[in-house]
Formats: sequence, C-alpha cells, structure tokens
Amino acid sequence: MESTSSRVPFVRRFAVPGGRDGRRMLVVAVIDKVGTGLWSGASTLYFIYVAHLSVAQIGVLMGVSGILGIAGPPLAGRLADRFPVTRVLVVAQLARGAALLALLTTHDPVLLTLFSALGALPDRASSVLSKLFAARIAGPHRVRYQAIQRTAVNVGWAVGAAGAAAALTVGTTASYQALLVANVASYVVIALLTLRCAEPPAPSRVVASAGRPVAAAGAVTPWRDRRYLAFTGTEIWLFLDDSLLQVGFPLWIVHATTAPAGLAPLVLVLNSVLVIALQVPLSRFGETRAGARRLLLPIGAAFLTGGVALAASANGGPWFATGAVLLAAVAFSVAEILHALSSWELSVALAPGEAQGAYLGVHGLAQSAQRSLGPVVVGAAVTLGAVAWPVLGATLVAVCLAQHRIVRPTAAPAPPGPDHDVPDTGPAPQPDHRAAAPPLPHAPGT
Repeated sequence: MESTSSRVPFVRRFAVPGGRDGRRMLVVAVIDKVGTGLWSGASTLYFIYVAHLSVAQIGVLMGVSGILGIAGPPLAGRLADRFPVTRVLVVAQLARGAALLALLTTHDPVLLTLFSALGALPDRASSVLSKLFAARIAGPHRVRYQAIQRTAVNVGWAVGAAGAAAALTVGTTASYQALLVANVASYVVIALLTLRCAEPPAPSRVVASAGRPVAAAGAVTPWRDRRYLAFTGTEIWLFLDDSLLQVGFPLWIVHATTAPAGLAPLVLVLNSVLVIALQVPLSRFGETRAGARRLLLPIGAAFLTGGVALAASANGGPWFATGAVLLAAVAFSVAEILHALSSWELSVALAPGEAQGAYLGVHGLAQSAQRSLGPVVVGAAVTLGAVAWPVLGATLVAVCLAQHRIVRPTAAPAPPGPDHDVPDTGPAPQPDHRAAAPPLPHAPGT
C-alpha cells in the first residue's frame, strides 16, 4: 500500500489531464505557438520591407488591432455559453487564418489595418476558448493542465522563433510570405485537430458535485458582478510582467545600463527556460482557490524584488549591471509563473458554471487591456529612470494585497431554497480534495 502511494506523484508528473482530448488540445496549442512564433518575429519586418509601410502607419495598424482585439474575449465567452466550445474555437481559428492570408492581397495601409484588426478579434477570442475547453476537459486538474500547456507552448514558441530567424537570414519577399503562409497553414491544421475533439461537458460548475441544481443559462452576468469585475481590474496590473519582459527590459538595458545590448534577447530566453522548468512543479501550489489566493503574497514579493534589482542595474559597471538585470529577470519570471497559476484558478473558481464562458470572457479583457496599456506604462517607467522601478514594484505589491482581499471567502448566508443556485460560501462536499470552492454570490471571476 505504501509503495503504491509513493508512485502516484511520479505517474502524475507525466500524465496530461483530460485524457485523449486533453492531449490533442495540447498538441493544438503547441502547433498554434509554432506558427505564431514563425510569423510574430517577422510581422513588423513584413510591413516595412514588403508592404512598405512607415513607422507611423505600423503604429496605427497595431493600435487599431489592439483596440478591436479587446472585444474578442467577452464575445467568445458569450458564444461558448450558447454553442459548443469546440465549434466556436474552430471558427475562430479559421478566421485567424483567413484574416492573415488576406494580408497577401494588398499593400494598401487602410486594408492592411482592416485585415489585421479583423484578425485580432478571433486571435484574442481563441485564447479564452482554449482556456474554457481546458477548464471543462480537465475539471479539478485544470491548474496542472494549464501548467503543462504553458510549458509546452513555450517550447513551441521557441521552435517557431528559431525557424523565423533562419528564414529571415534570406530576407527576400518570398521568405516573408512563406512565414505568413506557414502560420496560416498552422491554423488549418489546428482547426482540423480541434474538430476531432469531443465537446467537453459544461456543468453548472466544473467541480460541482452531482445532483446540485443548475440555474438557467444566462441567469447571471459578469457585468453585474462587482467582485469579479474588481478581480479582473486588478488583473490588468498584474499582467504587466508581459510588457516588462518584452518591452521594458530591452529599453532599459540599452538606455540606462552599462550591460551589453545582447543581454536583451537572453532575458527572454531565460524567461522561457524558467517557465519550462518551473511551471509544472509549482502548479501544485495553486490547485485550490485557497492555494491560488495564498500565491498572491509571493507574487507581490517577486515583483518588488524585480523592481529594486532593475533600479540597481542603472549603477555600477557592466558586470554588476548584467547581474542585476538577470536577477530582475528571474524575479519577474517567477512572478509571471506564479501569477499564471493564481489567475487561472481564481478566474475559473469565481465563475458560476452556467455563465462560465461569459465570466472567462470578461477576465480575458484584463490581458487584452494590458497589451494596449502595458507598453505605455513601461515606457513611462524607463523615461522616469531608476526611481520608477521600485515604485512600480510597490504598486504591484499593493494590487496583490488588494486582490488577496477581493477574493477572500465570504460569510455563509442562509441555506438556499431548492430553486436557487448554490451560494458562494464555504466549500460544499466535493468528490475531489483539490476542487475549487463554490462560486461567489453571483460575483464574477483570463
């Protein structure tokens, strides 16, 4: 008996939750990121060297695309509550491919902006739909599934980026077009694979016990759930790790430190290595709503450490600056890894099952908004200088503490009647010890 128990963690280390469809959707995610890695590294250069757009025109294109893309998550969530999530996801994947392929038909700035913006809508929608599928197919093991997925897609992204770098050494129009077409082909492949996945059940709650009454679809809305909206609002700030690593570090290294410029891409490599190495092992700390809430404290500490280290990197010689930058990169990467776990579990655990898609769609707005606002915030911090980084770190700590309070358990109300939804109080009897607590009092919950 003892030996069997000791073998379970080892077996679980390599098991993908969700069975065959869970593994199939994992392959979908990897292929998607390989294609995205191929195109993302070349897209700006395509607009410059093939479409001959100016820097200002490219800025408008990206800005308009970012604004329209914000509508993708809530729209996808609503559709997923009314139609099979796999079919909605297939439509989004094919729409992404069609919009991208349309870029080959014109060099007109207005049309290129239109096609890019139309592609941003299903692109942002796909991330929410994939998350919803994972939440339903993996059930109480959703945090571990998400950790495995993030690890795998980082490998896929690296493979795609390496392929793009090799193709761009040629630097011809045909090479740019080949990368675009390769990404379109990846959308077709993942659409076909998604069609082969069975539709996961959409229970009243992913981990709800059998026999519990379910409210009619559409009975609740995240837009009236002040707690979920407050939670989503704090998420916008906590997703800043993305802009910090991709925008802040390169600008800071070049403009404010004596570290070599070549350190900038190495920061992203270090980030990917840490995600691949730590995301799955650390997932066990966020497998319950209580565990996810506890992670907010070390997340804040990691953000503050990163801010102080970045400020310190502005002083001293190249070796000291390099060491400080790498310390900051490790700290922000740890914050990213832990926040991914916390955000994933809380966004699902706080959402009532009958409107799970709508709630996750609203949560998806946080990451979309950060993609638009994050570069502005980080750029301002670089402009203000070293003092800005500890201040930014302190604000992130404050936001972590605020979210820690927002998602705290609520007092138990009177027992519900037979025709009412389950209240958002302490945990009801659950078949799985890692199951999330019941939903908050109709208060919403990336």
